[in-house]
Amino acid sequence: MDWPSARATCTSTSIASRSTVASAGGGIAAALALLAHDRAEIRPVFQLLLYPMLDDRTTTRTDLDTLKVRVWTPKSNRYGWSSYLGDAVAGPDVSPYAAAARREDLTGLPPAWIGVGTLDLFHDEDVEYARRLSDSGVPCDLDVIPGAFHGFDLVFPKAEVSREFWRRQARALKGAL
Repeated sequence: MDWPSARATCTSTSIASRSTVASAGGGIAAALALLAHDRAEIRPVFQLLLYPMLDDRTTTRTDLDTLKVRVWTPKSNRYGWSSYLGDAVAGPDVSPYAAAARREDLTGLPPAWIGVGTLDLFHDEDVEYARRLSDSGVPCDLDVIPGAFHGFDLVFPKAEVSREFWRRQARALKGAL
């Protein structure tokens, strides 16, 4: 946790104004916010979470197998989580620092912006995490993009929906910092 602090002088931005941000690593960014909160060494001021992978327990949901999702499929999800957690995936001992949705108490976390498409495999878990953040008193903006799949903005970067998605992220980040 102190590696970024030790290098804070490398930029003009103080470590106090750092935010957690990621794309495919959105779940890791959310877990990092938990760890930073618990250790109280640094205080992120914002979480920008792009279609984050938050809950390993989705690997056991067979209803997801019938979804017509693109890019990140239920099979990809099972592979990703089992590569990350091994045999512990979906078991009782997975740490919230590995799967942020496992955390029961979300109070005190930095404000968040979560963006996800309606055709993204992570839609349900992201919407639920946003609800839980809000219920815990954490300001959270949820941006759900109708008809968008996981990584749509990277697959179709010139599409207006992708450009608007990026503008929304930029506005959220600018507002936080």
